[in-house]
Amino acid sequence: MSWPAAPVLSGEHVTLRPLVRADRDDLLAAFATGFDHAMSTMVPAPATIDRWLDQIEADTAAGRVQAFTVLDAGGKIAGTTRFMRMNAGHRRLEIGGTLYAPWVRRTGLNTQAKRLLLGHAFEVLGIACVQIRTDVFNLASRRAIERIGARPDGILRGHMIVSDGQGGTRSRDTAVYSILAGEWSAVRRHLDGLLARYG
Repeated sequence: MSWPAAPVLSGEHVTLRPLVRADRDDLLAAFATGFDHAMSTMVPAPATIDRWLDQIEADTAAGRVQAFTVLDAGGKIAGTTRFMRMNAGHRRLEIGGTLYAPWVRRTGLNTQAKRLLLGHAFEVLGIACVQIRTDVFNLASRRAIERIGARPDGILRGHMIVSDGQGGTRSRDTAVYSILAGEWSAVRRHLDGLLARYG
C-alpha cells in the first residue's frame, strides 16, 4: 500500500491543506503566543522553524508523515497538524504535531479538524487504528482527546526528554489513546453531535 497525496479537507470551521514552506511566516505568527512550552514538545520559533520544516519534508518524502496547515473559518493560518508514524503494513497512523493559535481554542475548529482527519483516515485510507498521544501532565489535551471519543491505551513511562519550559529538560511520560476502525461509526456520530452545538 502506498499513501495517496495529502488531501485538502474543508468544513464550516476549518480547512486543512498540505503544509508548504511558504506558510513559514504565518505559522510563526500563529505560534508566537499562548503556548505552555513545558507541555508542548516542539513549538517552532524563528531560530528553529527551518529545521522543523526540513524534518517535515524529509518525513513526508519517506512516507511517514502528511502535514497540514490549519486555516480558521476566515481563511487565516491558525496552526498545523499532521498524520504521523504512518505505517501502511499495519494500517496505522497517529494524529499529532497539533499546534493551534490561541484565538481558535474552544471553537469548533479542533473538533471539526479531528472529524475531517479521522474520516479521511478510516473512510478513504482504510486505516485500522488511529492513535493520539500527549504529555501525561497536559490535562487540557487529554480532556480534548477523551472528548472526541478516543480510548486510553496506557502510559509510555520515560518516553521522551523534553524542555521543561525554563531552559532545562525533563523526562516526559506520554499518554496514549486510540480509535479503532470498528469504533469509528460511533465516534463519528458523537463528533457530528458536538459540531451541531457550534451551529
